[in-house]
Amino acid sequence: MKTIALPCILLLAGALAAQTDSSAPVATETDLPASSATTQVTNPVTAPVTAQTGAAVPSGTALMVRLDTTLATFSNRVGDPFQAKVTQAVVVNGSTLIPVGATVEGRVTKVSEPRRISGKPTIGILPEAVILPSGERYFLDATLVDTNAGEGTDVNEEGQFKGSGHDRRDQLETGGGAAGGMLIGGLVGGGPGVLIGGAVGASSATVHWLSKHRSAILRAGTELTLELNRPLMMTIGPAAASTVGQ
Repeated sequence: MKTIALPCILLLAGALAAQTDSSAPVATETDLPASSATTQVTNPVTAPVTAQTGAAVPSGTALMVRLDTTLATFSNRVGDPFQAKVTQAVVVNGSTLIPVGATVEGRVTKVSEPRRISGKPTIGILPEAVILPSGERYFLDATLVDTNAGEGTDVNEEGQFKGSGHDRRDQLETGGGAAGGMLIGGLVGGGPGVLIGGAVGASSATVHWLSKHRSAILRAGTELTLELNRPLMMTIGPAAASTVGQ
């Protein structure tokens, strides 16, 4: 009996030892060192940069343009449209807000072609919009302040272009009429005829001069200087905005 009991006791002890080992905790993924754990990184989709920022062209800024349209007192009417192209870029804080080639659109606001004694012929224009090459359109509040239209022309305080008025040609025309009258009067009536003929000739030339009209013309290609009456608010993209303030 003792011989049989000893092996049984040994078998029982071995079983108990095996059960104890199987109950030991099993290492999980979270128990592994950080260097051996698997890391999953999700790459977020980067949204396209579409942020835009506002910028303003200050009031008083000069806008240099060249007329694409010929304007004349004898051919245009109030309300007629005109176009011009920007010839000098407008740069603010290092950012080009209005590039060369941008289009300025507007309309004629006044056409006056009086007789010569009544004043100078006048063309009034109103710039209304600037259109960038990209197609963006902005309201424009500006006034014409200067042109290179030639000697004798002017721009008044209201931004109206004034053509030339009484000039040397008119003086020669009147003087020629008086001289012709004096010559004819002298041939017909001697000394008194010279005086009478001169007066008649001068009067005739003056009436002819007064009956004529003087025209104002702004030809295509004329350089105009426009001045902003108020700040021009514009929207610029990220590429241009990155240069602002540099």
